[in-house]
Amino acid sequence: MSKAISNHDKAHFLYNKDGHQCIQFSDLVVGEGIQSNQFLIIDNQRAALIDPGGDLTYTPLNIEISKRVKANQLDYIFASHQDPDIIASLPRWMMHTQCQVVTSKLWSRFLPHLASQFVTQQLNHNLDERIIAMPDRGGAIAFGRSDIIVLPAHFLHSVGNFHFYDPVSKILFSGDMGASLIEDHAEQPVADFEAHIPHMLGFHQRYMASNKACRLWANMVRQMDVEMMVPQHGSPFVGREMVSNFLDWISNLACGIDLMNQQHFDAGRAGYKNELTTHLAAPCPT
Repeated sequence: MSKAISNHDKAHFLYNKDGHQCIQFSDLVVGEGIQSNQFLIIDNQRAALIDPGGDLTYTPLNIEISKRVKANQLDYIFASHQDPDIIASLPRWMMHTQCQVVTSKLWSRFLPHLASQFVTQQLNHNLDERIIAMPDRGGAIAFGRSDIIVLPAHFLHSVGNFHFYDPVSKILFSGDMGASLIEDHAEQPVADFEAHIPHMLGFHQRYMASNKACRLWANMVRQMDVEMMVPQHGSPFVGREMVSNFLDWISNLACGIDLMNQQHFDAGRAGYKNELTTHLAAPCPT
């Protein structure tokens, strides 16, 4: 069973300069739920959350945020996709703040289903009025004294998927891309890329749709000024060399449908019995 933990301050500063802060929370809860990172960006006393998670993380995350900003300073929640560890806490944030939610247009009509009738009745307007439905190409969202750039990352892994780039800190918040399955110390940067690969390999082979999608995404990121890449699970990639190592690796990884064959779609292996075939093959009754 997962539970919140409360000892020291859980904030890890990825960037802190001239009133602009990027903060990672990596161990707000422990237990059976997959390790996940939540991110808070503060600029000029305005705040934005990236992938805040579900009910497991809501209370401890809210406590951490309240140490730094007030509820009425939270302008946005950026949701990379629709998974429960990304945005299942949406109704509670909608109830207790006036923030807007930035997500793919493909999920904008699905997210209101997360809210109960009680929540929708308590809100003074429709939930969908506070959802910014982003087109597939992405775009720039004005935030504080700058923007948050919403970048296409479709099929990596969700059909409507975005990553978020902060041009002030030059951090790319990369969602599931670059994720590693580790138990703790997710705030510590990757030190040895080759040694880190086993923590990433199985996840990317299964969750990423295809090498083509990965390669196109990597080509896009190579054109950008990225000093740090921080996934939603596991450790960050700090420094241009480490980011480049990851881009080279993912560009050449066979994954998703690249690894599939007809055996993955075999009804017989799933236990299905073709009664017609069985009947025809049976000996004739005497």
